[in-house]
Amino acid sequence: MKTKEAIYAYCLRIADNNMVLAQRLAEWCSRGPILEEDLALTNISLDLLGQAENFYGYAAAIKGNGVQADDLAFLRTEREYYNNLLVEQPNGDFAFTMMKQLLYAAFAKLLYEGLSTSNDASFQSLATKGLKEIKYHLRHSADWIVRFGNGTEESASRAQFALNELWPYTDDLFEMNAVDAELIGAGISLNLMDMQAHWKQLITEIVADANLHIPETVNSIKGGCNGIHSEHLGHLLCEMQYLQRVHPGASW
Repeated sequence: MKTKEAIYAYCLRIADNNMVLAQRLAEWCSRGPILEEDLALTNISLDLLGQAENFYGYAAAIKGNGVQADDLAFLRTEREYYNNLLVEQPNGDFAFTMMKQLLYAAFAKLLYEGLSTSNDASFQSLATKGLKEIKYHLRHSADWIVRFGNGTEESASRAQFALNELWPYTDDLFEMNAVDAELIGAGISLNLMDMQAHWKQLITEIVADANLHIPETVNSIKGGCNGIHSEHLGHLLCEMQYLQRVHPGASW
């Protein structure tokens, strides 16, 4: 695989994660538990949407031939998406959504910190730009998880249930393929396996503050970076891509 092709695929992977998670959070619009949180979830969704647009834009520039960010976001099929399985999982209750946010935001923070020193100037710029938002996303979700864990028996039970259900998807965040091998060799991306220990330490500290416990990994579910997804992504894309497919050329 050539470096240019690998950069294109890596852009799509990051953009797809942001796009799919933004779409999931948008499902909370007008359904938040309180008005302030409804606005917070919507703003986080918009942050992720903006980051997705930036990475799709870079991917489109590499692809050339008139391809636009909209084409990459709305005109690819399920198997052409490279997002991690975690972000496409349904929202569940508020504790479930916050736990998913926590697990992903911790990953994104470490990823962006690593890419902010990339040999690729565009990755370096986009990661640095997105890092401030991601740090807020992590702090926001961590605060809620600690509050749930130290709240009532019901809130702690729901937070632990969410962690147990989502944990099997976390190894997929660190799955790598030929794209990673090419970019790591060029000093453009980072070794996700090296990053996994830092991520687990960060999550373990937050979970401990919440008096929750990390479940044992008994059934890791992987495949996102290779275009293999759960049954949920297809339904999400049907809704997300409907407008663009019915009205071709509609812009952001």
